[in-house]
Amino acid sequence: MIATRLVAVSTALLLCMAAASAKTLRWSNDEDVFSLDPYARQEIFLLSFDSNIYEPLVRRGRDLRVEPALAVSWHQEAPDRWRFALRRGVQFQDGTPFTAADVVFSFTRARSPTSQISNALASIRSVDRIDDYTIDITTNLPDPILPEELPFWGIMSAKWCAEHDSAEPAKAHASEESYASEHANGTGPFMIEQRQPDKLTVLVPNPRWWDQPQHNLDRVEFRPMTGTAGVTALLGGKLDMLYSVPPQSTDRIARGKGVHIVQGPELRTIVLGFDYRHDQLADSDVKGANPFRDRRVRQAFYQAIDETTIKDKVMRGFATPTGLLVGPGINGFDPALNQRLPYDPAAAKALLAQAGYPRGFSVGMDCPNDRYLNDEAICDSVVAMLAKIGVKVRLNAQTRGKFFAKLMSGSQGSSFYLLGWQPDTYDALDALVNLVATRDKQAHRGDANFGGFSDPALDRLIADISHETDSGKRLDLLRKALAQVKQDIAYIPLHQQDMVWAVRDKVELVQQGDGLFPLRYVQLK
Repeated sequence: MIATRLVAVSTALLLCMAAASAKTLRWSNDEDVFSLDPYARQEIFLLSFDSNIYEPLVRRGRDLRVEPALAVSWHQEAPDRWRFALRRGVQFQDGTPFTAADVVFSFTRARSPTSQISNALASIRSVDRIDDYTIDITTNLPDPILPEELPFWGIMSAKWCAEHDSAEPAKAHASEESYASEHANGTGPFMIEQRQPDKLTVLVPNPRWWDQPQHNLDRVEFRPMTGTAGVTALLGGKLDMLYSVPPQSTDRIARGKGVHIVQGPELRTIVLGFDYRHDQLADSDVKGANPFRDRRVRQAFYQAIDETTIKDKVMRGFATPTGLLVGPGINGFDPALNQRLPYDPAAAKALLAQAGYPRGFSVGMDCPNDRYLNDEAICDSVVAMLAKIGVKVRLNAQTRGKFFAKLMSGSQGSSFYLLGWQPDTYDALDALVNLVATRDKQAHRGDANFGGFSDPALDRLIADISHETDSGKRLDLLRKALAQVKQDIAYIPLHQQDMVWAVRDKVELVQQGDGLFPLRYVQLK
């Protein structure tokens, strides 16, 4: 009897010791991950979350430089053809071996009509299997930065997708779902243990992962929390990491015990976009004309916006005002071009009068309220500033899902909107191809050009950049294109936002300028 009790006590003690030593990271964002399908949306939080499960051929390390992942090496065999040697011995989480067939399938899936990452692979003409562990990637034109374009392309299992009727992504803009939306089967460091959309997603280490773990996590619990609820949970010890911190809460966190702010510059630029597509705006009192097709109106909007006040009052200093579509850290950025037009409401009024709107006009504005740092507050400020020049703006602020669904809709879209863009390749061509190039679904250009801006001369310049192999000439072309976009006021650039995370002192992590949160680097003390 005594021996039995001793065994019971010893077992209980061992279980308590195991529980005490278990490393569970509890973290939150202001909205749930949209989908577990890595091709569902080209949006940083989704790509970041899913990149812990799905892996690319080439990934970025702690310093954001490309390094081998599912491919161990690569080289150009011809100006328009790259050969990749694939990693042997890799398995998907269900035990299926990873081979070249999965890369070929993933390319087809990523380029399907319902994929939202097709533009990231727009330069690729074909992906061909040479043998089980060798592929050739042929580009439409010489592409000197192809490896830089691949880190966000997670490879999926052809067998698993076929078995679960997920050969193509669900239609994100129509709120469709598929098996791949709520389940996952990657080769990455973590795998899904539990998924309750909008409530709880649990990740655990993938025992089949090919790489050497640099984390010490046994379990990851993600719970979406909006507003200050996440801050309260962090300060109360119920969370270990907060991915999105409201700027107004930073002082409160700084005063908290056992917690601190993790802050760094982000590569994303926040801009305001216009509808150019329609002869008449859908939600304006201007009839029979589209005022945004007049550069004077766009300049009036630009000069009515006091970005310094937005930086100081709305962003609380967590932003850097910009005059370009891209900022420091992006290839092609030119500090000589980065000056903003002066804030001048009087000049803005005069420009509106010259354009035929001496009393201003009314227009709707779309804005997310949970996507970018302080996004709705930025839009509120823009509304108030434009009111001073006679422009009455009706703000429609909503969740990112509804916001992007409206922007991506093929009907009316949005007349005036806030958008953030971060070049996946850390090269300005990405922003030019996605935001500026005339929209062409077949060519995968202009995928995020929701307003329908179009300039044939810029299209030709962008095409020249796409296949220029001389780095010096290419840089000159990039800066020429960015200068033209600035001259046209195709968008109103506002600022590059800072990333502001908060953690308990026991958490060690890597904050990267691309906004990704790689769990493989997390250590809990």
